[in-house]
Amino acid sequence: MKLLLGAALVFCLALLRQPLLLILAVGTAFVHVVLANSKVEYMVQDIWSALDKEILLSIPMFLLAGAVMTRGSIAGRLVRIMTSLTAPIPGGLGVATVMSCALFAAISGSSIVTMLAVGTMMFPALTAAGYPRSFSIGLICAGGTLGIIIPPSIPMILFGIMTETSITKLFIAGVLPGLLLAALLGVYAFWTNRGQRGQAWSAREILQALREGLPALALPVLLLGGIYSGHFTPTEAAAAALVYALAIEGLVYREVSLKDFYGIVSETAVTLGMLLPLVAFATSLSVVLDYERVPQALVAWVQTWIHDRSSFLLAANLLLLVAGCLMEVGSAIVILAPLLMPMAKVYGVDPVHFGIIMTVNLEIGYITPPVGLNLFVAMAAFKAGFVEVSKAALPFVVVMLLGLFIISYWPALTLALLR
Repeated sequence: MKLLLGAALVFCLALLRQPLLLILAVGTAFVHVVLANSKVEYMVQDIWSALDKEILLSIPMFLLAGAVMTRGSIAGRLVRIMTSLTAPIPGGLGVATVMSCALFAAISGSSIVTMLAVGTMMFPALTAAGYPRSFSIGLICAGGTLGIIIPPSIPMILFGIMTETSITKLFIAGVLPGLLLAALLGVYAFWTNRGQRGQAWSAREILQALREGLPALALPVLLLGGIYSGHFTPTEAAAAALVYALAIEGLVYREVSLKDFYGIVSETAVTLGMLLPLVAFATSLSVVLDYERVPQALVAWVQTWIHDRSSFLLAANLLLLVAGCLMEVGSAIVILAPLLMPMAKVYGVDPVHFGIIMTVNLEIGYITPPVGLNLFVAMAAFKAGFVEVSKAALPFVVVMLLGLFIISYWPALTLALLR
């Protein structure tokens, strides 16, 4: 009876279109006080414990660094390098778009930042060069999703916090799957536009683009090299990225002023005001559910229906794909990761591998209706309707599902750099 009452309460709040944060807060309090016969004070202690973690400092710093680079010219210089290198390839501008997204993803950690930074420059260039409008929109939407799989990645940080998995290992493990997805998107862009005529290579243009963009190009090398070599923790890498981005954009390129930075900090604070309370309440809910042995009960129930690792991966992928279509990525991770991780361990799935699988699933959700976040951003950025954007993204969803299948059932790809 109590469980039905709690479900009815959550359903009513959702029906009234209340924010997810309020629903999660009320649901957590209900579980603590009514179902677990606990006290609200314990929930407050859980919230304090959830937010009293050094790794959380990396989230605002990565967000700030990405926003600084978007406001400045780092993204534009990286795009120029990629377009100069791929000029002779048929469909080279599409390939350059994917490469630019992959490279910018390695310094921003955010899908939306990657999509807007590269897309606002490449969309007019693609359409002016004769690429179909639908293809251009879909490519930029899909390329933007690389921001959460190629490290550094804010969703990976959240997954690591919620499941106590090494974030450094998640970052390293995301490199090869991210490159695989970038390669699949690049091959699709080449094949679809193989009739597009390329241009002759210009050594002068390549050298000039490299010379002007070298400080920007050094940033992903600094970040990934520092993390992979063990010289940087994720938090230190975030601090290095922010300081470097401010130095380059403020002192070298002189594209970001103190006034600009104030606006960037204000926008980031709004994002954090939505994200961190979700982490706090979800952590408290996870603690009390674990105390009541709910994950263990779910594992036992699942085992009566699913008997092998391959079937579990199929079921988990289907669940996560649906969740990605309906929920924002951060919300999906903080709610589902603590429940699914115990099941993954029982079926012999490496925690780091499962973290990458979950991230890729939710990455695909960014471009899948009805709640794909990149689709809504694309509507505003490219002045397109929802149906047009959804149709444009559909072929790229299929390409990324192929990548998800390979990543899910070939764990050696994900874990190779950890050995």
